[in-house]
Order: sequence, then structure tokens, then C-alpha cells
Amino acid sequence: MNAFTLGGATTILDGGLATELEARGHDLSDSLWSARLLADSPEEIVAAHAAFFRAGAEIATTASYQASFEGFAAHGIERNDAAKLMRRSVELARLAGDVEPGRHRWVAASIGPYGAVLADGSEYRGRYGRTKQELRDFHRPRLEVLAESGPDVFALETVPDVDEAEALVEALDGLDVPAWLSYTVDGDRTRAGQPLAEAFAVADSAGIIAVGVNCSAPEDVLPAIEIARATTEKPVVVYPNSGEGWDAQQRTWTGRAHLSPDLARSWRAAGARVIGGCCRVGPEDISAVTEALIDPAG
Repeated sequence: MNAFTLGGATTILDGGLATELEARGHDLSDSLWSARLLADSPEEIVAAHAAFFRAGAEIATTASYQASFEGFAAHGIERNDAAKLMRRSVELARLAGDVEPGRHRWVAASIGPYGAVLADGSEYRGRYGRTKQELRDFHRPRLEVLAESGPDVFALETVPDVDEAEALVEALDGLDVPAWLSYTVDGDRTRAGQPLAEAFAVADSAGIIAVGVNCSAPEDVLPAIEIARATTEKPVVVYPNSGEGWDAQQRTWTGRAHLSPDLARSWRAAGARVIGGCCRVGPEDISAVTEALIDPAG
């Protein structure tokens, strides 16, 4: 297997896996979200990944964002079976790359924040009332299990808080899998209110190969790229939402989508090396971004 690297060219990331699964008719309203389909409909996860690969994505993020031992246990799934489902998330993404052959396909094992398992919008607030050690102890077991399945990279994503970012970086120790660290932001601060310069400085760890933002408004991406490039020499990864807003109480999206290929071009010009989408960004959106950023002749 080739080692995951970020070269000089733009790398296209996928969009919202749950968005595509919902478009395929699946109800993901329970607390396991897309991770439920690891047990119920694994073939649908393969199909969703393959749709993004056909659209031009070079990296698939796995259906493990909301997967944790605690979350599976709440649904009556024992620890050994939960570990198998987590490993399956990587296997399914890898299988989708075989379904859609072509250039080398990468698999990013998604590691969502502690707030994701609470399923109450906490990942958009941070400050859970947990110590850094408690957060490390939460993340480490699933990182270990996912590392066993051989992903190319970890996607430490939608992180709302510097404390949790530091806990995640500590939890990577000794796993020998590179990772990117991606915050969800509001303006020039994390969702918990810390300055982004402080947040991006966490990426100085040797285990972090890129830093950036995701699950944020498209208009917050360009300032974040500029702050990241002023703070660290690590490559920058960006994959915002469509521009619609999430109402956690009503569990619905509001507003209009305004992610565009022109915005993606501006992010590349500002120095972003990995570009994709998050919630409400489907294969058709990734196809438009791919066409805007990738030279068909090259």
C-alpha cells in the first residue's frame, strides 16, 4: 500500500456521506447516524462511497464519525461486535475504491468529536464538561480499533475545542497512522470560542500531517486558510457544509446552499491542498468542484 502523502496538486475529498445515504432513502435520525448502516446496510455505504469516487473524489471518509463503543453499547451492540463494525467502515470504503477503479483511492478513517456520540449538537459547542484525560480515554480505544483496519489517514474532524484537539493528538501516540486535524469554526474562532491561531498550533505535533476546517459555513473557510498558513507549515484541508444551517432542536437543515466551484478555486488559490465538502454536499457538488480544480489533461 502506498503511504498517504499530500503532494503539490490539489487532492479532492468526498462530500457528506450521510447526505448521500439520505438521498438514497435511508432514515439516519437515530443517534448512530450513518454508523447504523454498518450493520443494517453495508452495501449502501459502499454505493455511497462509490458515487463520490465517480464524482472525482480521491479520498473517502468512512462511516465511523459517530461510531464509538459507548454509542454502540447504547443500542445493545457488544464490544467485540462494535469493534468489527468500526473496522468494517474502513473495509467498505476500500471496497468502493475497487468498485470504481482508476487513480489510487485513499481511505480516511473518520473520528468525530465526543459531542457526536451525544447526538445533541454538542459538536457545535464544545466545552462538554469532560477533562482532557477523559476525552483521551474516550477516543483512544476506537482509534486503536480503526488503526488495525489499515486506513491511509485519520480524519480527526468537526473538532469544536482546543482541549479536545489536544486530547486527540495525545491519543494518536504510537498508532503509526498519519492524521489531519479539522475544526468546526464560527468566524475566526473554534465553536468553543478559542482563536483559530491557537487551535491550529496544535497541529505542530509530528502525527498531524494537515490542519483545517470542516462542517462550517463556506464563508468562514478563506479566513481560516489564511490563519492556518500563518500559523503552521502543514498543508491545509477544507471541507465545509453546503451553507445551510443545522437546527439541532428540530433536527433539520435551514437556509440555502451556496458552496460553489468559484469558492473552491479561491480556497486553492489561498493555499488549501485538500478540498471537499461536508454536510449537505453530494456527489454532484463534488463533481462540480472536481471540474473546477482538476485539469482533465493533467
